[in-house]
Amino acid sequence: MKVALVVDVQGLENRPLFEKHLKREGFLPIEGEEFAYLGEATSHIFNTRAYILEVVSKGLKKTTFETCRIIFEIGENPMELYIFDKTRHEFVPQQV
Repeated sequence: MKVALVVDVQGLENRPLFEKHLKREGFLPIEGEEFAYLGEATSHIFNTRAYILEVVSKGLKKTTFETCRIIFEIGENPMELYIFDKTRHEFVPQQV
């Protein structure tokens, strides 16, 4: 399944390091789009969701940033919006 990932990050100190991490984990930048990436998933949606949250979290921890929100789609399944909680050091679903 195709995976589309959009990252809304503010104050990212080292974008090349962050994107190098995403690329190593299988997320390639979408040409002409800011902080948008494509990847492939071969596992169940729940495992893929956990993997995406972990990959982006680890990428953020390699540098400094102010805030980060992500949204992604796995195949034809859009996921909820997540925001990085700096006190918990993990993504949590954003309350609407």
